[in-house]
Amino acid sequence: MLKPQVAISIILLTGCTASTPSPNQTSSEPTLRSSAQLTNIRNADPSVIRDGSTFYSVESDGNNIHVRATSSPDVLNNAPRTRIWGSKPNVWAPEILKVGSTFYVYFAAGNLTDQRMYYISSSNPTSEYSSAAPMRLPDDKWAIDGAPFQFNDEWWFVWSGWAGDTNVEQNLYIARMSNPTTVTGARYIISRPRDRWERSVGNPYINEGPQPIKDPNGQLHIVYSANGSWSTDYCLGDLRLRSGGDPTNARDWYKSNGCLFGAKKSLLMKGSNATLHAKGVGHHSFVLPNGDINASPPSGASFPFMYHGVPNSLKMSWSNRYWYTGTFSWWENSAYCRSPNDCSTGWSLRFFE
Repeated sequence: MLKPQVAISIILLTGCTASTPSPNQTSSEPTLRSSAQLTNIRNADPSVIRDGSTFYSVESDGNNIHVRATSSPDVLNNAPRTRIWGSKPNVWAPEILKVGSTFYVYFAAGNLTDQRMYYISSSNPTSEYSSAAPMRLPDDKWAIDGAPFQFNDEWWFVWSGWAGDTNVEQNLYIARMSNPTTVTGARYIISRPRDRWERSVGNPYINEGPQPIKDPNGQLHIVYSANGSWSTDYCLGDLRLRSGGDPTNARDWYKSNGCLFGAKKSLLMKGSNATLHAKGVGHHSFVLPNGDINASPPSGASFPFMYHGVPNSLKMSWSNRYWYTGTFSWWENSAYCRSPNDCSTGWSLRFFE
């Protein structure tokens, strides 16, 4: 459960237009300001989508899942949260998605050492959700932070998990799906926390919070969180699938050469700037229409995303995490290199507080 709030200056979300309008953006669609925005939502792991003119977010208090609905991100701070489900312990990182007329919420639950993925669904985003059903991931190992998506007319599920039954490191896995709730076939590792910048905090080493998005070239990205979420080194990195690559083939994925968003300058990829207002930043949400990566934004503008972090004025701890809003834009001609002779150049992302 969340502890009582401490006294802290709260900056409300405010709306303004993006620097360059998106071809799909109308003047009635709200966007978020690119300066640092601290909400009064004292929680971790934001998940936010836009359904028409309404924004929906989901969050967990540890045992229950709640949803907020607003007509504008400006008032997300003040939107009441409605409990939509709860009956399992250690409910972590719910993720909301709309497919057709159905809303799905995916989450991890269990007894810490046996976390597994579940989902609930409803035609009403704020009520009447089904009982929780297991995702039944291949190999049935510890799994959290699952996110489904469609890419090249095929459903996929990406998540963070263990290779075996002990907590040595958290890898990113991907598997095919036949629909938004059914995983088929094997799981494939697409990222291990093996680069220097992902190993500044150990016990365990961590890749988690994967969030898919498509770049202006149509290439798939999985932006994820690295290092321990209890540390100031928590940050966002990126996996980019090479053009025409196989999502199940780890060699077809190229990793950013450092954090793209984080508070520790020494861990950042060249060209990225350290955060000034928060530490331990990560586990983000791209705020896409219906949560659909095929509605990913084009180049040439800034777009909203949400993440959690700890205000610099507070002690670094899980209980001091708040939701923040920021913006991101596409970063052209960015090289990701495994070695001097094995590089891939394409779109990356710039994140701003």
